[in-house]
Amino acid sequence: MLRINDQIEIQDWELTEQFVRSSGPGGQNVNKVSTAVELRFEAERSPALPEPVKRRLKRLAGRRWTKEGAVVIFCDETRHQARNREIARERLADLIRQALVAPKRRVATKPTLGSKKRRLKAKKERGEVKALRGRIGGEE
Repeated sequence: MLRINDQIEIQDWELTEQFVRSSGPGGQNVNKVSTAVELRFEAERSPALPEPVKRRLKRLAGRRWTKEGAVVIFCDETRHQARNREIARERLADLIRQALVAPKRRVATKPTLGSKKRRLKAKKERGEVKALRGRIGGEE
């Protein structure tokens, strides 16, 4: 079981782990031992997450979200299978915690009188600079 906060816990049946061979340093050991972990969380079918959290999670997960509605997290940071497994679970928990935070609604505001005046003054100055760019004099 993976505890996210006081209310949300992910059950073991919702998580699948697959261990694969890792790339990178490790010498001959890297060709023999499957230390990298691929953690799969069936987010779309999870009863633990409310619908708005699932939508935010989908947006946050990006490419890690599959067509079937699962979040796939891959970790091959260390040479130890157990540590990679812990890191992958921590990353999933962090991702879900980020999705729990609802974004604040933006309150539309009007521009201040000072900002309007500054904008118009800058436009007028720019126009004058451009107007002075033409040919000089009438001699040809």
